[in-house]
Parts: sequence; C-alpha cells; structure tokens
Amino acid sequence: MRAVLLKVGATVLTIATTTLSAAYVTSHLKNAAAPLRPTVLSATRGSTVSAPGGTLTVGPSVQPSDVAPVTSTYAS
Repeated sequence: MRAVLLKVGATVLTIATTTLSAAYVTSHLKNAAAPLRPTVLSATRGSTVSAPGGTLTVGPSVQPSDVAPVTSTYAS
C-alpha cells in the first residue's frame, strides 16, 4: 500500500509541476512577435545609439593589417 501511495504522490506532483510551469511560461511572454534572429551590424560601418547619459558607437573590432600571416604553429 505504501508503494502505491508513493507512486500516486510522485505522479500528482509531476503533473502539477508540469502544469504550473507551462502556465508560468505562457503568462510571462515578453513579445510573441519578436524576431528569432536580431539584426547584425554592418561590417563596413558602425552603429551609434544616443541615450540621455551619452552616445555609444559599436563597430567592427577586427582591423586589417599588413603583417605576414601565420602559416604554421609549433608547440614544444
């Protein structure tokens, strides 16, 4: 009898947890129409955002150079 009660209790707890979790997730959606992929900055120019505290400019961080490329690596 004790094993049956444990199985019933575990089943009820699992179903209740699943139901409450699903209700919580569906009630806390921020924006259902939000794009799955955000826009990406252009590689040729940066993007500037102005806010009351100042301005933020974000751009590409890799700069071209004329240094010879690494053609092999060796670790001793």
